[in-house]
Amino acid sequence: MSFELFLSLLGFSFVSSITPGPNNLMLMASGANFGMRRTMPHMMGVGLGFVFMVILVGLGLAGLFEQFPILHTVLKVVSVAYLLWLAWKIATAAPKINTVEETGKPFTFLQAAAFQWVNPKAWTMAITAITFYVAADQRIWGTLLVAFVFGAVNIPCITLWAWMGKQVRRVLNTPKRLRIFNFIMALLLVLTLYPILM
Repeated sequence: MSFELFLSLLGFSFVSSITPGPNNLMLMASGANFGMRRTMPHMMGVGLGFVFMVILVGLGLAGLFEQFPILHTVLKVVSVAYLLWLAWKIATAAPKINTVEETGKPFTFLQAAAFQWVNPKAWTMAITAITFYVAADQRIWGTLLVAFVFGAVNIPCITLWAWMGKQVRRVLNTPKRLRIFNFIMALLLVLTLYPILM
């Protein structure tokens, strides 16, 4: 990979990792509701789960979609249904302010890693990165490089979103404010479905 292409990969991984999407919105909500410590497994699950996904996509998983186009439709239906369910869970979550650290259940590492497989933005990022930045004659090393770059760039970006959620928590000092925040996060999560449905 040329230096210019590597810089382009860095830029793509940063922009796609820092912009709003299901992972970042859920991490912000988790940071606000549970704090950074309890959100850490969620963050690691997103970061490492996505790296694993990129590797599998790069090593041939993307070819399944070419062989079986119906998988696109199945993935779309499952993704929409799951994201709507998550949005509902976020919108109806209203832990008591004084016990927010002890109540509720943030995503576990495995739940967050598994979520990447129904996250439409993650699929788009992985397939785009492999398509544009991995040469056919360097499939294995190119895929590993793309996965490494995304891991190095993605984890600080998603940590920022969780941290922003924790900062917002300072003003979420009443159950009503927390309910409003959760509803807004849920609405934004639903809006991330727009590109899929259109």
